[in-house]
Amino acid sequence: MATTTRIFSRKCHYVPCFVLLVLFSLCKGQDSLLSPMKKKEQEVIYTVIQGFVGKWWNGSYLYPDPCGWTPIQGVSCEQYDDGFWYVTAVSIGPVFDDYHISKHDAQFPEQLFNLNHLKVLSLSSCFLSPTQNPVKLPISNWEKFSHSLESLTVRSNPGLVGTIPSIIGRLRRLQSLVLLENGLTGELPLSIGNLVKLRKLVLAGNYLVGEVPANYGGFSELLIFDASRNHLSGVLPPTLGFLDSLLKLDLSNNMLEGEFPMELGRLKNLTLLDISHNKLRGGLARTLKELASLKDLVLSNNPIGGDLLGIKWENFQNIEALDLSNMGLVGTVPESMTKMKRLRFLDLSDNNLSGSLSRSLENLPCLRALHVNGNNLAGRLDFSERFYRKMGMRFAAWNNANLCYIAKPRHQMPYGLKPCVQELTISEGVSTVKRNEGSYEDSIVVASLGGSSCVFYGIWWVFTVNGVLNVFLWNMSF
Repeated sequence: MATTTRIFSRKCHYVPCFVLLVLFSLCKGQDSLLSPMKKKEQEVIYTVIQGFVGKWWNGSYLYPDPCGWTPIQGVSCEQYDDGFWYVTAVSIGPVFDDYHISKHDAQFPEQLFNLNHLKVLSLSSCFLSPTQNPVKLPISNWEKFSHSLESLTVRSNPGLVGTIPSIIGRLRRLQSLVLLENGLTGELPLSIGNLVKLRKLVLAGNYLVGEVPANYGGFSELLIFDASRNHLSGVLPPTLGFLDSLLKLDLSNNMLEGEFPMELGRLKNLTLLDISHNKLRGGLARTLKELASLKDLVLSNNPIGGDLLGIKWENFQNIEALDLSNMGLVGTVPESMTKMKRLRFLDLSDNNLSGSLSRSLENLPCLRALHVNGNNLAGRLDFSERFYRKMGMRFAAWNNANLCYIAKPRHQMPYGLKPCVQELTISEGVSTVKRNEGSYEDSIVVASLGGSSCVFYGIWWVFTVNGVLNVFLWNMSF
């Protein structure tokens, strides 16, 4: 059992560090300066570092003591009940300012598995070339960490190839498994489902294939599940609906298909759902109506289809980003979407939406981007000048053939839209007049009923002139 955790860095100046060390020792009632480290443990951590950065490194330029006066950057220790210090964390890569730079032919050192008290292992940007120096994760010895390792992070290693070893499923104390942006291939191991203490599972940015295993729904404590940017296929397993603690689910940029599982509606704590760029179908209403805790919902680039009317959008009072672009949506944009008071980003572009766009959208206090381009929207946009100025290019409404805006003098014009044109017949014998609404060209008759008072003044003038002429001709006849 660990009793003390090292908190010092070799970046301190020697005198202040000495004072801090002494005070720390006195407060703990023990002399940590004299606490020993087993020679074998010291030799192992030296060998591990040399495996990554080269045998030239022996630390002699600092006379390092990994758990004493001169701790090695990226190495942390704890003192156990036997009085000895043991390495509990190893972080290789650009984590600190003066991190260890891996050599071009770095390998995964087998000596690492002799650090029996290791709790945290992080390897970042260590294996960089899949052609010149391909490296695979060891397929054995992981069981030596089954009673200690709590966090395993291997990220940004394009030269790390091969499959995820099934034996990783024996790390029963593991709380965080991050295998991010490597060159890993193969299927998701079923054995990972045995890691019941997982709170974070990130497998994104690899070349993984196959289905999401059904037993991945057994992580009762899981908060984050991210398997995006792979080549996963098949249907979403309904068992994912049993991830009661889940806050973030990201399966975007895969080849998942089938319908959106109704069981996902059980994820009452979910704040982010991103399954964009897949092949999902089946409409929205069956599942989304239950996910009222969402802050970010990204379903774009799926042939989901359906409409927006079957969902009570006013219940989504926490949502901040909503991306439903390129989904084959039809129907109108419901008024209830103007009730999402925290909405910052709304993207409904590249669908088959029709009807008009409610001016109430500009009353959303947090809205900073609105994309409705590439639809079949029609009618007049009469948002205020303040709204257009606030949005700028973040308001996108082009490629709606029957959509126009009401032009006003000196007002900013929304990009890609034409001003509205309206026809009006004044009276018999007067030809039809066309004008751009809001333009102030000199004209006797302003062709816009219900517009400004100038309209009624022009019409009154015509009627008055006609009346005078009629009275004059009537008097002449007698």
